[in-house]
Amino acid sequence: MALVASAAVVAGPLAAQITPDPTRPGQSAPAPTPAPSPTSDAPAGTGQIVPDETFQAELPSLSGDINAPLEPMQSFEAPAAPTPAQPSRPGQTTATPAPVAPQVTDPNAIPPQPLPAENVLAQPLPPLSTFDVTPPVEVAGGPDPRTVEIRYTTVVEGLKEIELDDQFKSLSALQDGKGKAANATMVSARAREDEQLAVRLMRSLGYYDGTAVSTVEQNPANSGNLRATISATPGKRYNLGSVAVTANQTVPPDLIRRELPLKVGDPIEAARIQGAEANVSLKLPQQGYPFVKLGQRDILLDERDFTGAYTLPVDTGPRSSFGTISTEGDLAFDLDHVKLFPRFKAGELYDARRVDDLRDALIATGLFSTVSVEPQRTGVPGPDQTEQVNMLVRQNAGPARRLSAEAGYGTGQGLRLEGTWQHRNLFPAEGALIVNAIAGTQEQGAGVTFRRSNAGRRDRTFQTGVSANRSNYDAFEAFTGTLSARWSYDSTPIWQKRWTYYYGGELIGTNEDVFDFGRNERVRRTYGIAAVPLFVGYDTSDDLLNPTRGFRVKLNLSPETSVQGSVRPYLRSMVELTGYFPVMDNLVIAGRARAGSIAGISRDDLAPSRRYYAGGGGSVRGFGFQQLGPRTIEANPDFDPEEEVSDDNSPTVFRPIGGRSLNEFALEARYRFGNFGIVPFLDAGQVYDSTLPKGRDLRFGAGIGGRFYTNFGPMRVDVATPIARKEGESLIALYISIGQAF
Repeated sequence: MALVASAAVVAGPLAAQITPDPTRPGQSAPAPTPAPSPTSDAPAGTGQIVPDETFQAELPSLSGDINAPLEPMQSFEAPAAPTPAQPSRPGQTTATPAPVAPQVTDPNAIPPQPLPAENVLAQPLPPLSTFDVTPPVEVAGGPDPRTVEIRYTTVVEGLKEIELDDQFKSLSALQDGKGKAANATMVSARAREDEQLAVRLMRSLGYYDGTAVSTVEQNPANSGNLRATISATPGKRYNLGSVAVTANQTVPPDLIRRELPLKVGDPIEAARIQGAEANVSLKLPQQGYPFVKLGQRDILLDERDFTGAYTLPVDTGPRSSFGTISTEGDLAFDLDHVKLFPRFKAGELYDARRVDDLRDALIATGLFSTVSVEPQRTGVPGPDQTEQVNMLVRQNAGPARRLSAEAGYGTGQGLRLEGTWQHRNLFPAEGALIVNAIAGTQEQGAGVTFRRSNAGRRDRTFQTGVSANRSNYDAFEAFTGTLSARWSYDSTPIWQKRWTYYYGGELIGTNEDVFDFGRNERVRRTYGIAAVPLFVGYDTSDDLLNPTRGFRVKLNLSPETSVQGSVRPYLRSMVELTGYFPVMDNLVIAGRARAGSIAGISRDDLAPSRRYYAGGGGSVRGFGFQQLGPRTIEANPDFDPEEEVSDDNSPTVFRPIGGRSLNEFALEARYRFGNFGIVPFLDAGQVYDSTLPKGRDLRFGAGIGGRFYTNFGPMRVDVATPIARKEGESLIALYISIGQAF
């Protein structure tokens, strides 16, 4: 065996060395090899072989230790073939090598060239991160034309009867593929995924024996199009056979069972079970158990009568009452100010709703980036066998400075821009300094205000300020300075209140132009006004900037005294009612009625800025700002006699002079689709010289508006026109602002 293996190893190369290449030019055929002797042991066609003694001597010795390391490989060189004169092995004849034919040299043959040194092969490979794997533009720029796409349809059976068809389609992998796939294997994978989905959905409704099978077949046959069918078999539905709760004793004893809305016979639906448990987690903290924890439910199914025994373990924790309050973190204000916010007292039974109220009140200050209120156990006994809890307020103060801007446009009022800078906590706690500036085509001004929120008690605000303004409208031009102070209880977008009010005082000095009927011209007069403005409001609407239901009632009273040559006391009053009625989910009918009166003074003794006007985006749309009501006919200072007379170039102009009473009405249909809305509207109103509004000679305006709804309120664009337009009135009026008209 060893000899045969050795001969096979050596014979191959040797034969290859003497085998001529018949395709090589100039080479003759080899001489025939003489046949071996019949007594020879060597196979035919082989040369000299390695002697056995030499072969055995070259074999390395093997260790008897199987755990010893392998010995190194040694190079092996075959001994040179013996010459013909040497004696052969015993019992073996000597074979004479065949003569080698002389080789003919081809004069045109290219001699073999030595290979150059491959230095590059010795260098280390570059890192993979240096390779650019971006495909060429012609490849990356378009779809692969070799991409194969097949189409399939999806059929669902057995789920419509248990009202799961729509939910299945919304979650289905087959439906998500929109009837397209790269191959049939992908369709089959989606179908198998939908099998599991169908089973999960059936179990979520109590069909625990439900099964689902998917099939994928060509439809029609040999068309290449596939049809994936999900066949569901719900089986019989399981219902609750018993409902049990394991918990500590509560007060009252049936508290947990009462707040767990499950009863025997109810289907074992996942949503029903989870909702009932969530109700326990919600209601118990509202009734003295802030540390309640629900354990893992257990439902034991009985396949004989298709029922399930439901058991819920509950760790109620101690029954608790309110105790102390503490605060920590990056403080926006100290503990004394924090104690103004709670609407609970120490010793009262713990109620999570009052804790939420405290947290909302802190958020409404706007002084925190984050704030939380958490109950902590103290082990201190409280009343009625409760344990007092400490309310820990964790503060993380936010940026105190804020820069804001707002813009609006209205026909007759022009463009109005207002910018405000404020430091909301310059005078802790919650003492803000506010600086504002107004730049508009017809109004300019500036003011400084100090405001303290939650002044002495929660939700009460004190503010005082000074301002200077210039107003230039068709009704009047005025330079006004105001010093004011006010206490208020206001609503905010975060914390909307049912009742609101304010009261305060104002000292106003104003220089205005007024039409003097005795002289039949405009003159300038200076007025000194002292006022005590009062307001009360009642609001049941569901949103401050975009209400969809409820109503609001507002009442303004302002006893005032005007000093212009003599002292003339009078009373300004206004009442407003708005209502919001949802007709459909996306359609709201909104209406408003407003009436105002000034008693105790004649119109001509009133400063023009204190009179009532109507018209504009917040009044009767379709008319310019303050354009409704009594008007005077005056010479137009901008008239150019050299140009053609027109509405824009008339020798006379109509200018409103205001009145002592008004009434206004508005009706809107607010239709919303997504983040957009369309609002057709009809407004009506009039201003009167009498003390009380008369309700006649109403003017109407109609139009349509667009709304873009954002997270801070709707942006409003309204376009309107007056009905039965009169001379001097605009054909189209445009209004742009933030928030609904009312």
